[in-house]
Amino acid sequence: MKRTTLSLFAGATALAAITGFAAVSTPDATGADTGRPAARLPVERTSLLCPAPSTSDLAETSYTSFTPVTKGADEKGRAALAAGNPEDGKKTGKPVVQPKAPGTPVTGSTSGADAPALVGTAEGRYAPGWTVQQTTEVAAGTGRGLQGINCTAPDTEFWFPGASTATGRTDYVHLTNPDDSAAVVDIELYGKDGALKSTVGEGITVPPHTSESLLLSTLSDVEQTDVTVHVGVRSGRVGAAVQALDDKTGGDWLTAAADPAGELVLPGLPEDATAVRLVLFTPGGTDADLKVRLASPSGSITPAGHETVHVKAGMTTGVDLGEVTRGEAGSLVLTPTGGSVPVVAAVRVVRGKGGEQESAFIPAADPLGARATSADNRAKRTTLSLAAIQETAKVKVTASAGTEGGTTATKTYTIRGGTTQNVEVPVPAGLKGAYALTVETVSGGPVHASRTLTGEDDDVASFTVQTLPDDRGTVSVPNADEDLSVLQE
Repeated sequence: MKRTTLSLFAGATALAAITGFAAVSTPDATGADTGRPAARLPVERTSLLCPAPSTSDLAETSYTSFTPVTKGADEKGRAALAAGNPEDGKKTGKPVVQPKAPGTPVTGSTSGADAPALVGTAEGRYAPGWTVQQTTEVAAGTGRGLQGINCTAPDTEFWFPGASTATGRTDYVHLTNPDDSAAVVDIELYGKDGALKSTVGEGITVPPHTSESLLLSTLSDVEQTDVTVHVGVRSGRVGAAVQALDDKTGGDWLTAAADPAGELVLPGLPEDATAVRLVLFTPGGTDADLKVRLASPSGSITPAGHETVHVKAGMTTGVDLGEVTRGEAGSLVLTPTGGSVPVVAAVRVVRGKGGEQESAFIPAADPLGARATSADNRAKRTTLSLAAIQETAKVKVTASAGTEGGTTATKTYTIRGGTTQNVEVPVPAGLKGAYALTVETVSGGPVHASRTLTGEDDDVASFTVQTLPDDRGTVSVPNADEDLSVLQE
């Protein structure tokens, strides 16, 4: 177990995204509702948590921070991403990243095995859509290759299908508590036959402003190829992520899957994937039967031999789909064959062959909504995958200036319904350094998106994939005659 002390920068104690004002509709004397439709306003405060990046002395980690320009945002504000002083959790640590003006990405870095977890808060103009990408390169050893994760907001429940306690895998659950009071957390593990016996995972206390890293094999001595990890918070809030390290295929971060649902989309399987393993779990008391489809550039395809999958209640199911993408971009789409049963899912993707294999994870994801942001992109190393599972959709993609120079560029794409497209992303003119992408739905049906970042060496299959959910830059606020403050969790 590893513990790293953290701190927020001075004065940052609230960790939810907050609007300035709200309104409540009130009926007139006749009983009619006189309230106007809800408005969307920029959030005023956002917090993000980044797990400790690596246990390797060879790790080199970069943090890229970006806030898109949001109409109506406060003109003032501040932001920082920092680690705390180990001797005093309430003392401000030196920021690893100090964001610049909205529309301009900025980077910071750490190295080695002692790099801590980070906590950050953005206020005012820096808050709407604030995104931080943590990218780590490990030159050799277990977990070698490229590992990436979007720093996330604190929450109270997380599902991680796709973890493992098998020989050759070293998986850790990272818990980060940003608050002034302790958090109490339960970790449950589910294998192919149901819950794995463990008393160690119950009532774990995560002290204020600290991070805990727990090895899955210390929570249960049962070896399982596929494990679903459930993190439930009894009190307080935490950030949670699973770091999955493999002796043969490198490693990456497994982020929380979308909430249990009857229909799921796992966007952006790499076109050159050499192995894809789908892992599913249903937390209820009813079995689930799902139809499996691949949304390809040309339309919906049913994988031969894997038309459907049966998921037993309370048990983790793993399915090898092989080279399911067959050289084309694709997104997995899971729909019920009969009654809808809530399910969580993720895929483990492998690129390369022999000694140059690399793995990454894609969890089931929510649609990108009004706008999503990817903070860390590199010239010729970024692939953006867009999936319009239902209706045809029009999407606008904007590339920011680079961290060291360049000018913005924008392209609009039409994604035909039922397909996935790997689009040629706009690259800033005169690009120097890393740049950010914002993806906005212009019209049509919902869009699911992911971004793949590959390593610098073309001969090595190192890569990492991040899904792009809504960046929570705005919040819906009802209109009324009087203003009340409102808190969005």
